[in-house]
Amino acid sequence: MSIHIGAKKGDIAETVLLPGDPMRAKYVAENLLDDAVRYNEVRGMYGYTGFYKGKRVSIQGTGMGMPSASIYINELIKEFGAKQLIRVGSCGALQPELELRDIIIAMATSTTSNIHRRLFTDMHFAPTASWKLLKKAVDYAESADIEVKVGSVLSADEFYNDSPDLWKLWASYGVLGVEMEAAALYTLAAKHKVDALAICTVSDSLVSHKEDPSEDRERSYMDMMRIALELA
Repeated sequence: MSIHIGAKKGDIAETVLLPGDPMRAKYVAENLLDDAVRYNEVRGMYGYTGFYKGKRVSIQGTGMGMPSASIYINELIKEFGAKQLIRVGSCGALQPELELRDIIIAMATSTTSNIHRRLFTDMHFAPTASWKLLKKAVDYAESADIEVKVGSVLSADEFYNDSPDLWKLWASYGVLGVEMEAAALYTLAAKHKVDALAICTVSDSLVSHKEDPSEDRERSYMDMMRIALELA
């Protein structure tokens, strides 16, 4: 029984987009999906199912951070049969060539998460994307003339860090951006043998200190959303 998603069996499609912000789920459902129906509003974490180019797809807010995202990912897979889970979120750029609104597709993730340390008893697991979804996303982006960067991201436990320059270590190893959910998504997808991909739009830069306002983060990342919806 799902205790965080107030839906019935069959309400949720096999392909689910996962924005952290539930208002992004609402905006996308209302503007990009046909015949969208809201199946969840428990804790204000909106979830919708509708159609994109005739294909059934759901979009479910997850909240911020790996603990919150893991709750929804587990329930979507185990209780509702989700087979393809695609994070559509924002991230902070760690490389100087990345600008606001650039799109990063995460091939792999590093993480600072204690969840992983406990789960793997101080061993290291390397969470990676589904090759099927990664290739399909890159192929579509190229065909639609949408520029994307493909590489690794850091999934962090903390948004505000007491060591403000720690990101420079990750940047020196080529990590493109920092966000808070992808490592949990990839790890749970591997455990349950489903496909997962994280697509992020740069909302701020730790290099230049530029940032998008919150309303733009909610409404303006349509290229990322179209790439994700094409995977349904």
